[in-house]
Order: sequence, then C-alpha cells, then structure tokens
Amino acid sequence: MTHSEYASQSSTLPPLLCIAHLRWDFVFQRPQHLMTRAAQTRSVYYIEEPMFGETDDRMAVRRDPSGVLVCTPHILHGLSADESQARTAKLLQELVRNEGLTEYVLWVYTPMELPITAGLTPSLTIYDCMDELANFRFAPPELLTREAELFRRADLVFTGGYRLWEAKRHKHPRVFPFPSSVDVPHFARARTVKAEPEDQAGLPGPRLGFYGVLDERFDAPLMSELAERRPDWTFVLLGPVVKVSREELPQASNVHYLGQKCYADLPGYLSGWDVALLPFARNDATEFISPTKTPEYLAAGVPVVSTAIHDVVRPYGEAKLLEIAHDAQGFEQAIQKLLDARGTPQAAELQGRADAHLSQLSWDRTWQDMENRMAEAAAERTTLVVEAADD
Repeated sequence: MTHSEYASQSSTLPPLLCIAHLRWDFVFQRPQHLMTRAAQTRSVYYIEEPMFGETDDRMAVRRDPSGVLVCTPHILHGLSADESQARTAKLLQELVRNEGLTEYVLWVYTPMELPITAGLTPSLTIYDCMDELANFRFAPPELLTREAELFRRADLVFTGGYRLWEAKRHKHPRVFPFPSSVDVPHFARARTVKAEPEDQAGLPGPRLGFYGVLDERFDAPLMSELAERRPDWTFVLLGPVVKVSREELPQASNVHYLGQKCYADLPGYLSGWDVALLPFARNDATEFISPTKTPEYLAAGVPVVSTAIHDVVRPYGEAKLLEIAHDAQGFEQAIQKLLDARGTPQAAELQGRADAHLSQLSWDRTWQDMENRMAEAAAERTTLVVEAADD
C-alpha cells in the first residue's frame, strides 16, 4: 500500500505536495502548523531541501507522528545548483508516480525551488508567501525572477501578514492575507506549569525572555545595551543561531543562551518569564515579518515589549495589548512598567483584553479559511475547463 492509499482511506481530498525551505524538524512555525492541520483531512508530502552526500540520488520518506510525510531528497554532492535541482525534480516525479498521485495540490513556500516542480501537473498551485525571502541575508539574486514566475503559475497567493499582503496584492489577482495565528490551549499551559525546565529554574529574576531564530532579524546591539543598562535583570534567549556568528550576539553575564527548544517545551519556559521580548531589528529582513511569537507570548499570559514591527504595531500595539519601544532606553522603561504592574488590576485587565483578542485566532480557523479559498479556486477552475470543452 502506498502512502497515498493509506491516507485516502479516510479522505477524499486531493493530496498536497508542499515545497519547503525549512526543515520539518527545525523551529516549529507556520509551515508545520498548517501542514499538520492539512494532514488531518488529506495526505501531505512535505518536500524538504536536499541533503547532499556520496550516495546515489534517492528520496527518503518518513511519516511524522502528525501524519505528514516528510520527504528528503538525497543528492550526490559536488553538482551545480541547476543539476541538483534537475535531479531533485526527477525524484519528485518518481514520488508522484510511485504514489499514484493523479490529482494533487502544489503548495510552495520557496520560489527558489520552483525548478524541482518541472514535470508536475497539479490541479491547483498555492504560493504561501510567509516572508519576503529576497530581503534576507545571503538571498540569491534569482529569487525575485523565480517568484515572478511563481506568481504566473499560482492559482492563489497567501501572505504571512498584512504588511506583506500590501506589498504583494498588486502582483496577482488573488492574494489573501493570513497573518500568524496561535494554538491558544498549548501556550495557555504556561499559566499553570508547576515546575520550570532545569536549565532555567536556577536563573535569578526578573527574567526577560525571547525564543526564535537568532539571525540578522534579531537586534543584537539593542539587547547588548539593554543587558548593560540592567545587570540586575536576567535575559533568557532560546533558539538556534543562524547566518550570524555567536560573537555578533550579546555577550554579558546576565544573558543566557539555552539553545533550541522543541515546541512542546515552550510553555514551560514561558511560565518562568516576567516579560517576553520581541527585540527585532528594523531592517529589510524585518519589514514584512508577522512574528508567530506575538500571540503565543500573550496566550501564555506573559506581558510583551516589542520594537515597532508593522504587523506587531497593527493590531497589537494599536489595541494596547503590548508595549512598543524604539531603543534600549524605551525597552528598559516599558519592561519596568510591566514589572511594576505585576499582580495589579491593570495587569489583569490587560490580560483580559489580550485573551478576548486571541479568542478570535487559531491555526485551525486559519487552515479552514485557506481550505475554503482553495475550494473556491478549484471550483472556478473546473467551471473554466467545462466551458472550454463546451466551446
């Protein structure tokens, strides 16, 4: 029995092939949230970027506990990028053929991998544009050209936030904003955790925390100055270091790097934070981000201070659900304000308003809305095919 036949026993929806730029086991974020929900009603093939080695080309497939089929191409190293992608395309075609996939949806996260879809004939193509990848450090110059081609092929374009939607909405007739959402019950566990993780439990308070990828989007100078201004505060940073050296990050005795943590463990760490931080730099890489951490921090019951990221200011800052600061002095003042408010009626009122806002958000709802858009697009495509046949 193929993976597709196994999944089709409980689903009549076409399988989904997801072309991703993030490892499935990397930081759990938008692709993982959406694909795990997609896998509840259809078979999902999550195609990672290749692993390179000495062995012959092959496609390794494993079933994640969520039901997602994680597919990792293994390609001979030492080839050009074009040749590697051509070989990956062949492996992907073989996967589709071996799985007996005659109708399937193509879901793309990275335009750079568009060449690996050569030879595929999806019934629907979705571009889930979660970031402006062309603005990231080391982005290849051909990314924008390939994105333009993806816009031509796509039936639908989803964006990871409103700021990104504003930038992309004129490039395709069907662009819809789907900003970061949240699994409220998961993060609300932080409010009732009895014992903190061992590597955090011994750190003195007050504790100010951040989790996420530590890269060019993280404002290291701001955090360094803040740590210097307040040596009596403890800063807890969770996450992998990517595209920057450890030396570029804050170096101070009150800054603690605890490494990457799995999604299931995040509420435990949040339970021990007095204030959660969104210390993002204001640069090209952060112009269009919609941090998943914003609603997650609030769902955990932790007050938040952020730099003026567009999709944080609107709606969270405008609704006064968190504090917005522009420099180290502003962060210090905002953090102190929140620390002083602990246990007061004002803090309870703030959390109540945050909870009311979060009650309208969920990744389940986001995925259902996406499914509805996909169903509309599929129905329209079917109508056009029928009309063409009648002519």
